[in-house]
Amino acid sequence: MNKKSLLFSIMLFSASLLTRAEVKLPSLIADDMVMQQKSDVRLWGWATPGEKVSVKSSWGATASATAGKDGRWLTKIHTPEASYQEQTLTIGSQEQGKKKSQAGNGEVTMRVLIGEVWLATGQSNMEMPLKGFGGACVKNGASDAMRAMQESPYVRMYNVERRQTFTRQECCNGKWLTPTFDNALEYSATAYYFASALSNALQVPVGIVNCSYGGTRVESWSSAETCREYPDVPQDSIGVFGAGRPSYERPLVTYNAMFWPIRQYTYKGIIWYQGCGNVADWQNYSYRLQRMVEQWRKELDLGTLPFYQVQIAPYDYGEQGKAPRLREQQEKACSMIPNSDIICTNDLAESFERFNIHPREKRAVGLRLSLLALNQTYGRKEIPCHGPHYDPQKTRISGDTITVGVTTNNYGICRNYDIMGFEIAGEDRVFHPANANFNWRDNSFSLTSPEVKNPVAARYCFRDFQIGNVIGGYELPLMPFRTDDW
Repeated sequence: MNKKSLLFSIMLFSASLLTRAEVKLPSLIADDMVMQQKSDVRLWGWATPGEKVSVKSSWGATASATAGKDGRWLTKIHTPEASYQEQTLTIGSQEQGKKKSQAGNGEVTMRVLIGEVWLATGQSNMEMPLKGFGGACVKNGASDAMRAMQESPYVRMYNVERRQTFTRQECCNGKWLTPTFDNALEYSATAYYFASALSNALQVPVGIVNCSYGGTRVESWSSAETCREYPDVPQDSIGVFGAGRPSYERPLVTYNAMFWPIRQYTYKGIIWYQGCGNVADWQNYSYRLQRMVEQWRKELDLGTLPFYQVQIAPYDYGEQGKAPRLREQQEKACSMIPNSDIICTNDLAESFERFNIHPREKRAVGLRLSLLALNQTYGRKEIPCHGPHYDPQKTRISGDTITVGVTTNNYGICRNYDIMGFEIAGEDRVFHPANANFNWRDNSFSLTSPEVKNPVAARYCFRDFQIGNVIGGYELPLMPFRTDDW
């Protein structure tokens, strides 16, 4: 055998040893990941069929698994209470000790934190990074990214690479980012402010898996099994990728390419900012969101995970009357989905953002989501998480005045002068801006208008783009509503 053939044989032999000993991991299981505290956290990957895989941790817990015929393996390891102390996790073949000299990378040791883990998902307002989009900035985004390492050093974020496929994918690209200035600029702004608030309030590390794709519809995040229920949704690849269909309107494909690969990670809950893509056909949104959440919870196999959504912000869609009905559908979905809730963002757009679907105020969005989580997931009941809501029991009409009442948290109404956003209408069903006087004794608003002598209905911010300013405690806004069913 000549030298060239001998060298080739040695290379083949070394490669075979490496292949046998190497355990492959998904990109989610890597340095700087955050693992959910006090849980049986799932770990998975691929190895040679029949190969035994071992897991060791710096906190003393161990686990093992055997790769199946398809090479896949899955196991669980119990995590301790959250702390800022960095831990290590080592995953490798149980045979790799024998072959370490030939296959030193058959064992992987990674740095990890133990804390709280949330899945952040939806369309562009969740995707929008601290650095902003072209033509749409995040208020104080760059300066907050500069301070991220100092103010939120234990917030980690994994951005799932944007991708669409007709078939389900087991892997996705991405990596865990630490909050250096450059990395933080790529953090989802809404998710970062949510995670930062949680981390500081709970004094634990917080990890976010950001799985969002601009413009996508709820059907984009739904499985093929779920979408078969919908007669208007194509089921074949030609229909899904058909000419003229924008990528963000394709059903199934973000579920297959982005959600499916991360379904086995262990989360505490889900935050969801989506809905703009479904404004045009708002009528079935609540049902389809309910079905999506049911499917996700089934795939995640973590019980009835909290599901907290963001009400779509004011924006002039050019289709007056559809966006407020989509917002109603979002609220309705909360009554249909167990362990779910919603925050209002009606006060967080500015007048110049009428035609900007990406409002720059994201800190308050993340903070309000964190209040929901703190109150309802982490048991901090002393922290208000709901703003004022319309109370139909208090509505009354007397002459030229219609009075509407609201329920509030313990802090009442904190804006009771120069009130904007109310409208009233008579029998002609034409709404006019209303003068609003606040009645502090019963938390009601008396509404009048020179154009409406005999009012029969009232609305608050029930338009595509209409900014209100009624707020309760913790600056939580009055949820848009209407007294009519027109």
